[in-house]
Formats: sequence, structure tokens, C-alpha cells
Amino acid sequence: TATATATATATATPTAPPTKALNLSTRARADTGDKVVIGGFIINGNMSQKVVLRGLGPSLTRFNLTGVLQDPVIELRQSNGALIFKNDNWKDDQRTQIEGSIYQPTDDRESVIVANLPPAAYTVTLSGKNQTTGIGIVEIYDNDAEADAELANISTRAFVQTGDNVVIGGFMLGFGSSNAQIAVRGLGPSLSQFGLSNVLADPTLELHDSNGNTLASNDDWQSDPVAAAQLTANGLALQDSKESGIFTTLPPGAFTAILAGKNGGTGIGTVEVYNLH
Repeated sequence: TATATATATATATPTAPPTKALNLSTRARADTGDKVVIGGFIINGNMSQKVVLRGLGPSLTRFNLTGVLQDPVIELRQSNGALIFKNDNWKDDQRTQIEGSIYQPTDDRESVIVANLPPAAYTVTLSGKNQTTGIGIVEIYDNDAEADAELANISTRAFVQTGDNVVIGGFMLGFGSSNAQIAVRGLGPSLSQFGLSNVLADPTLELHDSNGNTLASNDDWQSDPVAAAQLTANGLALQDSKESGIFTTLPPGAFTAILAGKNGGTGIGTVEVYNLH
């Protein structure tokens, strides 16, 4: 099924460092305009954090995916939209920092950015060169296990379709740490406040472990009163009753959150993962 394939292929490929870090790997269809893939992340802590960002496309054919993004481009921006760094082909920039590392892509057309970022909010945009489209992966890695800083509150906005074109957010909780409280949210209707049209009218969420087992699922967030109370208590109540929320405790490991539309619905949606410790 599409879900099984998604769960098997969304998880980040490099080995995560043995820390508290949250690493994000979201697979989605990158389109144009408002339908590009936008990953948002926050760095918390008292010092700068080394991060690695990747945009993958051509190499996804090894997972038997068709219609992949042939030439991904990634852009790292500040929360105000100011461009920090852009990369098309990973060998074009920072080659010496990437080559031979676990972050080196298998295809020269794929994109990588290495950055040292102070605590703040950032976005990374995945699109296709020259307005091309297709299934791609945007990844955000904590590359500094010892820093007094961490990735937190990570989200991805994309155009949610059906089958292999749903949005799959993979995240890894650092090994060797204790269980973490995790909130996952699926947004759609409330995105219209940002001037977006064609939003996902009725988002659904599924949370899977690395073996593909379903740990939790949700359609309308208030339908689970226990999770709804926890989301509300943590300031994460959703604005629209059709939006989805999961609140759970997870051990270290790799997980995927699948954002889809109820009854095959499509539209622009956002999947968010919060590490609440």
C-alpha cells in the first residue's frame, strides 16, 4: 500500500547522533508557487547549532517511486524571508564539507547546505530547478551532538495528494535519551488565514513506528479528549475542528507521521512535530 511504502522510505537515511536531537525527513510532492515544499524549524538553546539540510529527488527511484523530482533546489531562509543560502547541486558549494560524509547524496543533482545557525526560527524550501515538479525529500539534521542547543518544533507545508503523493514526515528521537512527549499536528483549513487557497479541507494523521506499525491516528483533534486536553495544555490547540492532533510519549527511535486528506481529499497542508520532553 502507499502507507507501507511511505513508512519504509520516509525515515532519514544517515545515522542520527546519540543525542536528544529531533531530525526531520519529509517526503512530499514538490510543485510550484504555493505548492513547493516548505520545512520550518526552530533552534532552541543558548548557542549556535550546526545543521545539515538536504534536498533529494533522483535517488528516490530506488524505492520504486515514479515521478520523482529530477533536480532539487533548496533555499535556507530566516523567519522574515531573507535568504541565507541556496544550493542546487551539492558539489557547487561546500563540497569539501560534504564529500565523504554521511550526508553526501548518491546523485550529483541533489542539494545540501551545511550551516551554523543561532537560536531562531528558519525555513528551508524544496523546489525543482526551472519550475520542474515531482516527489522529493527535504531533510534537516542536527549535526552537533554536544551543543547546548537542539532542533525543535519542526513542520513541513506541502501540497497533499493521494497515494505516493501524501506528505510523510519522518523524525528521529536521539538514542540514549529518555522517553519524550511528542505532539503531532495536521493543519489544513486554518492555513487560509495566510492567503492560501486550495487548502486541505479535512486533514488526517497517522503515526507509525519504524516497522510500519500504526501507533496512533486521528481525524478531528477533539475526537480524542485525552490528547485534546494535552494539546490544549501545551498551547497546541488547533484552530479548526477538522484539523488533526496526536499527543503521545515515545521512546528513542525513528517514526513517521503521514498527513493525508479524508476520503482522498487534496490540498495544501502542514504536518508539525513538537518535542515537548
